[in-house]
Amino acid sequence: MEVFSKRMKFTLKDEYITLQQILKACDVIQSGGQIKSWLAENEVLVNGEPENRRGKKLRSGDVVEAGGIRIEIE
Repeated sequence: MEVFSKRMKFTLKDEYITLQQILKACDVIQSGGQIKSWLAENEVLVNGEPENRRGKKLRSGDVVEAGGIRIEIE
């Protein structure tokens, strides 16, 4: 079982948010330009499945696990 250093909830304002946008909004990455290399070097799970598409659309109920952070999307 993975231990997360930080757990957070993220409330959507629109129908969806992309993986790149949520990682930036939650301070996992500093800029959108970092995303490609960051995804190549780090494991990201969306709903428990590996994900490396920066444009992956995330909706309410999805869970992102990356860099020791668990983000629950509401």
